[in-house]
Amino acid sequence: MITSLQDFSRPFFIGVAGTGMSALAQYLQGIGMQVAGSDRQFNSEGGQAVRFQLAQEGIRCFPQDGTGIDNTVDLVVVSTAIESSVPEVKIAQERGIPIIHRAALLAIIAASKKTIAVAGTSGKSTTAAMLYDILEQGGYAPSIISGAGLTRIIQQGKVGNAVVGKGEWLVIEADESDGSIIQYHPEIGLLLNVDKDHDEIDTLLKLFSQFASQSKYFVVNQTHPLAASLSVDSSRDFIVEQPSSAARNVRYRATGFLQKGLQIQFAINGVPFELEQVGKHNMENALAATAVAHQIGIPFSTAALALKKYQGIYRRHQVLGQKNGVWVIDDYAHNPAKCAAAITACQPVASKVVAWFQPHGYKPTRFLRNDFVQAIAASLRPQDEIWMSEIYYAGGTALKDISAADLIADLQALGVKATFVEDRQNFLSAVSHSLLPDCVLLLMGARDPSLEQFAKELFSKL
Repeated sequence: MITSLQDFSRPFFIGVAGTGMSALAQYLQGIGMQVAGSDRQFNSEGGQAVRFQLAQEGIRCFPQDGTGIDNTVDLVVVSTAIESSVPEVKIAQERGIPIIHRAALLAIIAASKKTIAVAGTSGKSTTAAMLYDILEQGGYAPSIISGAGLTRIIQQGKVGNAVVGKGEWLVIEADESDGSIIQYHPEIGLLLNVDKDHDEIDTLLKLFSQFASQSKYFVVNQTHPLAASLSVDSSRDFIVEQPSSAARNVRYRATGFLQKGLQIQFAINGVPFELEQVGKHNMENALAATAVAHQIGIPFSTAALALKKYQGIYRRHQVLGQKNGVWVIDDYAHNPAKCAAAITACQPVASKVVAWFQPHGYKPTRFLRNDFVQAIAASLRPQDEIWMSEIYYAGGTALKDISAADLIADLQALGVKATFVEDRQNFLSAVSHSLLPDCVLLLMGARDPSLEQFAKELFSKL
């Protein structure tokens, strides 16, 4: 049975090109293990960029056909997406090689360090990256295992979602989508928000409540009522403005939000902060990271300095540039709260926002249909527009009984300027008449690995 990092030394990752898996693989390679992995993308010409980046770190990469499993492999790592029919799973079972889920492995890694686990239905990757930057600025030499690459690390030619530092602190994301969050027992648990996503609110509250009970110290965003309901010590919590009597004991406060174009300004406990980011949600993320860092011993001034230099993360309001008066911004938004926040954050940038969204998965789209419609409708100004292309299908046996066109019809019924373009390759020609000077074209979607390239190609053709 695998219970600690001392129980294995040559792990093999099935699906190693995935964001969560590649981060774990890089971390283990970084602490001295001999890591290998396979991915179905490698069976063809796909995934070559990440394959090269992993190989540069010393990780051996193979097609997902069983050829990578040799006699030295002493652990096989899988995710929820890996089926029992995959050749490597069959070989591991035949040879008696232990098989462990990605989340269980992350829990083992987290137990080996002083871990800060960032939880919530939105903002985990951004807050984790901000916290990592603040800890590094403070001289703590932290480690991070993230769900998205940090831009400044990507610029070094790396995947950017994992760093092994020499210090004792590790920053991770605690994912609620598959229930794995309850496997973590962090030094500090951080809860950013609770919105309907993947599961009903009651289910999410139960998961986050157990996460809170397993955290040595628990920090909550009291700006969100559902998150605030799980607070265990308001002197550790944070809140955006709202000087209500109910929140008077909350220790950390952000006030004076101001967005000027692509920059935001605010103060935390009176100390000024300035970030090259957009949106109130990023003020909340920065406040969360600063509050946790301050409890570790890092002054507000150090956090402010780190965040002024913060460069963002992969596909989170990533500004591709401006052409003919049109800003193009690529974003990972994929649930109702994230889509609404992304749209709202773009509105101070230009007089009009044209948003495009590709939902992912038929089941989540069906589950969140009404929430998407209400959140998007509420976020759009009269002059703004929302466009959608068909739901991204990743394979499997999904029941295709809903279309993005259904969401568009619901939005049109509410009087929103909403248009469906089934094939996203036809989107630019269809939307061109709406792209006027002083406009933002916001591209939203997740899970589809081709979205980054789609955004870059669209920008080049603008």
